Amino acid sequence: MALKLYQFAISHYCEKTRWALDFKGLSYEMVTLLPGQHVKTVRKLTGGRTSVPVLDHNGHIVQGSALIIDYLDETFPDRPLTPSDPDARERALAWEKRLDDEAGPAIRCYSYHHFLKRPKAVIPMLAAGTPFYNRIALSLTFSRVEELMRDWMKINEKTASRSREVMEDLLTELAAAYSERPFLEGGTFTRADLTAAALFAPMFQPLEYPVPWPKSSKIPNEIKAWLEQWQPQLEMLSRLYRDHRKTPDAGRAMA
Repeated sequence: MALKLYQFAISHYCEKTRWALDFKGLSYEMVTLLPGQHVKTVRKLTGGRTSVPVLDHNGHIVQGSALIIDYLDETFPDRPLTPSDPDARERALAWEKRLDDEAGPAIRCYSYHHFLKRPKAVIPMLAAGTPFYNRIALSLTFSRVEELMRDWMKINEKTASRSREVMEDLLTELAAAYSERPFLEGGTFTRADLTAAALFAPMFQPLEYPVPWPKSSKIPNEIKAWLEQWQPQLEMLSRLYRDHRKTPDAGRAMA
């Protein structure tokens, strides 16, 4: 029953998948790749798209956090993350898809727009979990790395501003939902709650997330001001994260 997760340490979609695996108490090997250099490895696995996370279960390849959770719930049904009630299931999946499609890209765009201006802060996060020399390589080529990332993810002042608005709209809606009930759907913790807390996790910097978060003095001023303004809404998700992001009993192997 060999499970191997190909991932970036910094990716909040990968954190979503790590959390799902840990929530189910599954033992897995984690292969941490360097963004950019990952393309050849992932393409060999999938034969096509190069995005992570990718799960390899004894040669069966599943790509993408939502599909991985589908697979885990089907293959390892204990501690399900998908509601059994059809209506609750539909609503939970709708929340997950909306958060994946809107929150994930917005948080990434807004954060990178500001942190790419601070290479000393962002390089350790990009290279986290990989050999030390990757930090040196990124430092030497960072201007080109920044150019490629901004082009690939369409990161600029306008898209970052729009991303901030998307984040604020979603946080407002999530806060309203959680003020009425402890979980988004089904009366229990589901993949919808996991997705919300995992994707917003870079904004409240939990210790369980395997990157060296920058000290407060290294956080760009605009992000620092935004975090202070939206701290109550983020604390709601941080609490959800603390309550349900347990250290796995089975543990992980690193590669």
